[in-house]
Amino acid sequence: MPSNWTWTTLGEIFTLQAGKNITAKDISAKQDTAHCYPCYGGNGLRGYVGSYNKEGHFPLIGRQGALCGNVNEANGKFYATEHAVVVDTYCKTNIPWVINTLLYLNLNQYATSTAQPGLSVSTINEVMIPVPPLKEQQRISQSIENWFALIDQIGHSKAELQITIKQAKSKILDLAIHGKLVSQDPNDEPAIELMKRINSDFTPCDNGHSRKLPQNWCWAKGMFIFSPMKSVQPTGETFQYIDIDSIDNVRQTVKETKVIKSSNAPSRASRYTQKGDVVFSMVRPYLRNIAKVCFNDCIASTGFYVCSPLDMLHPEFCYYLMISDYVVNGLNQFMKGDNSPSIKKRDIDNWLFPLPPFAEQQRIIAKIEELFSTLDNIQKALEA
Repeated sequence: MPSNWTWTTLGEIFTLQAGKNITAKDISAKQDTAHCYPCYGGNGLRGYVGSYNKEGHFPLIGRQGALCGNVNEANGKFYATEHAVVVDTYCKTNIPWVINTLLYLNLNQYATSTAQPGLSVSTINEVMIPVPPLKEQQRISQSIENWFALIDQIGHSKAELQITIKQAKSKILDLAIHGKLVSQDPNDEPAIELMKRINSDFTPCDNGHSRKLPQNWCWAKGMFIFSPMKSVQPTGETFQYIDIDSIDNVRQTVKETKVIKSSNAPSRASRYTQKGDVVFSMVRPYLRNIAKVCFNDCIASTGFYVCSPLDMLHPEFCYYLMISDYVVNGLNQFMKGDNSPSIKKRDIDNWLFPLPPFAEQQRIIAKIEELFSTLDNIQKALEA
């Protein structure tokens, strides 16, 4: 210990005195003209009362309950109950230093081990404490305050950065599905030609949207780029089931499938899915329950639209398309119903999706994965 510091007990330097009892009916949860003074108990602020029994700037120690030993701060006129110990000093001390020191002492360790833990003032009085000169107390308090401010700033900046990462991913997807993420190659087979070659029934959408897409892109309804959904009944003794809560919304994958006995199959279990499909929830509040299917021969809930991409749509591009704000927010406008709002299969069947040439889809996927990998690494560093 530094030479100009001294060891003493809490009782030698502080006056520790519990407050006075007050009935619960006299305490209001809200502050108003009749209850204008804060009331502190064993766990901190209890509410507001019409009178006060202390005035000034004091640390408070809770002395009753599971959280006894906790430290709070009161400033001005306030009421301390019998479960709050008011810490006053015989000599001048720096209150922020006192509060931080009491926190460091972890006074809860001196509580009685009973059904209702408590701290006696006599026990607290005997706890040893190192005391620096007043000016050093002030310097210590200022240093702690500066560090805490920096920590708060870092935490705030971290939260802002996490939001920025999420926004950046949304922007990347927006650029990707509107032909602005990678350069176009005029030698690519136009998407409309690919559509006509694969599906002779395809009808181009001449509705003014085309001018918003690059030359070799086209707009296509969901019914032309997704296979018709298959309704199946579970076979065998058990089956793998994808329910709404099977989705990991952070990573947007199927975190697990439920192995269910066919005899106990839910009535909604009838959507056939294969590896590479994308399940898209049509029910609020689960509209963003969207995920890639990583297993073959699963059965999903009828609450999902199963996006099984046809040959003109790369499975990975299909996934990025379905999680984009353009699709999610756009389809959200079709939500109907009071008790369980939902969108309909026909809403997705008739929704216009931007379709690039297949070769460009592959270039877009590579660029998205490159950019997302960088952002994911930053995210992992923030969480470490």
